[in-house]
Amino acid sequence: MARIAGIDLPNKPVAIALTYIYGIGRSSAEAICDKTGVAKGARMNEISAEDVNKLRNVIENDYKVEGRLRTESSLNVKRLMDIGCYRGLRHRRGLPVRGQRTRTNARTRKGRKKTVAGKKRAV
Repeated sequence: MARIAGIDLPNKPVAIALTYIYGIGRSSAEAICDKTGVAKGARMNEISAEDVNKLRNVIENDYKVEGRLRTESSLNVKRLMDIGCYRGLRHRRGLPVRGQRTRTNARTRKGRKKTVAGKKRAV
């Protein structure tokens, strides 16, 4: 089992296995395979240790992945909250940030419904 960027990659085609690394999607994985010359369809246990080292070097030098990427994105959100902009306030309150409606839906961000006691309709 190959280990790249602190992640044990499964025995799947190389282009698919690389997507298990945070920050690498399908297009990035295919670009990495093209750059290193590793066959996209070859399984991870079929490629040589030399090919794994090529993949590791390209990912470490050219891509921001795993811990570095998570840290950067969390610092970006923290910066928005610190400067008090609209997006930062939405993050702070746990509401949708990108303009979605909140009157209905938005349960993923808001959490479970909080029932309001004594709220009855006027007859």
